[in-house]
Amino acid sequence: MTDAAGADGALYFLPLGGTDEIGMNLYLYGVDDRWLMVDLGVGFGDEATPGIEIMMPDPDFIAERREDLVGIVLTHAHEDHFGAIQYLWPRLRCPIYATPFTARFLRLKLNETDFGDRVQIIEVPLGGRIELGPFTVDFVSMTHSIPEPNALAIGTRHGTVVHSGDWKLDPQPLLGGPTEEDRLRRLGSEGVLAVICDSTNALEPGHSGSEAGVAEALQRVIAAQPHRVAVGCFATNVARVQSIARAAHAAGRNCALVGRSLWRLHEAARLSGYLDVPEPFLTESDVGYIPRDKIVMICTGSQGEPRAALTRIAQDDHPRVTLEAGDTVIFSSREIPGNEKAIARTQNLLARRGIDVITPHQEPGIHVSGHPARDELAQLYQWLRPRIAVPMHGEPRHLLAHAELARDCQIADVVVPENGAMIRLAPGAPGIADRVATGRLAMDGTRLIRLDGGAVRTRRRMTHSGAAVVTVVLAGDGRVAGDPQVALLGIEDGDELLDSQEAVADEVRTAVQNLSKAQRRDDDTVRETARVTLRRAVRTWHGKRPLTEVHLVRLQGDVT
Repeated sequence: MTDAAGADGALYFLPLGGTDEIGMNLYLYGVDDRWLMVDLGVGFGDEATPGIEIMMPDPDFIAERREDLVGIVLTHAHEDHFGAIQYLWPRLRCPIYATPFTARFLRLKLNETDFGDRVQIIEVPLGGRIELGPFTVDFVSMTHSIPEPNALAIGTRHGTVVHSGDWKLDPQPLLGGPTEEDRLRRLGSEGVLAVICDSTNALEPGHSGSEAGVAEALQRVIAAQPHRVAVGCFATNVARVQSIARAAHAAGRNCALVGRSLWRLHEAARLSGYLDVPEPFLTESDVGYIPRDKIVMICTGSQGEPRAALTRIAQDDHPRVTLEAGDTVIFSSREIPGNEKAIARTQNLLARRGIDVITPHQEPGIHVSGHPARDELAQLYQWLRPRIAVPMHGEPRHLLAHAELARDCQIADVVVPENGAMIRLAPGAPGIADRVATGRLAMDGTRLIRLDGGAVRTRRRMTHSGAAVVTVVLAGDGRVAGDPQVALLGIEDGDELLDSQEAVADEVRTAVQNLSKAQRRDDDTVRETARVTLRRAVRTWHGKRPLTEVHLVRLQGDVT
């Protein structure tokens, strides 16, 4: 079924990332032997993925069918929607379609790769239409926390599917126009087969709020601070960056950008005509020359990312920027699910140093979400009146809450997806027709590896239980030559470590020496005996099941 999907004439929706999770968005639409990809984003590592900062969906399913892939259409320029292109495009090698801001931002990112000049990026005007094989795609302007967010009205011979992208209903968006309500109503009047819709805030009642209110709150809060102010926000929220800059100017302060991604955003926004600030931004190198009460710094790292500017400032190891007791850090952002511990760690580091921390919990007006709450979701369904609703962009609890709301809105058919679920939208009743293999890839240094591969599994085990390594040397006659060398990593400390290593070495030596001569001539038998003895000893004394490794060395000749 999976090989024929799209070739049987039916219309399919297949998420490879972005359902059961927030981030790593990769969605496919298939019909008439052709596939259309919507978004290709990343997610970020956590304590469960030691050594991994960036993850992304495995595109194997569509990479194997890349000759049938008509293109990638981007809804907007957030990392979780387009950040994987710089890693995965060589496996797909297809055109990319995006509105001007997203296209410019993407080009800046691809400049850091060795293939950027080979990527065909086609700019689509706001409100534009493209035809890609059996699909027509109309871009519908929405509002979100970045310029040029788009819903996509994907036309097929089976009907129109509206893919919402990330969106909200903001009557005062500060940058760009409001949501194209008239176009959405017109789509509803013409007939919508299905809506594939953002579920991030499906548990939140009411309305998400407006950026105009945030601008007022930031101006009030920044003006009240006595010393240096640092503001953490999402680097791609151009309206928020502009509001902070204007609040700094109103308070008689200079404003600096701290973090490379903020400068990349600044360049894309400037070229697109979206950033209107009272005076040029200072660099992080300028900050030290400005009086404490005359500076506001906009910093990356609102989610506690390990190498971001705000995290390094909290650890007091940023090369150019420092904060002191009495300074203030404002978190003008929400906690993305999964980042709570990292954010709390950063905030606690700041608090211990006497730095005041202000979050939306203390000052609710300093942040609003870029995603629709329940009233906004209901409004969209009233405009579009689809026959089918498919929640996406959310963890299971968000998807299920969204599904319940869609049913309350009298949507005839609701399908809750999972990554890898091949959903048949038409003809006939919708439902999951098949499942395809999915997975996760991760950047490990400079290499792209499978997240479920041996390297990450080994790190997880070492993180929880440590590692034990023993080196056994056998003479030519099979006798154990000297004491085995044991290393217990992450298991014991200090003098106790030395005692444990000596005791384990004695047990391994005895176990190997007790083997028969014939057994000692067999490398596999010696290694397994040493490994079992090592593991049993550590488990008995320390209650741990460490990763174990045996090195066997055989000498030529007898040892006296």
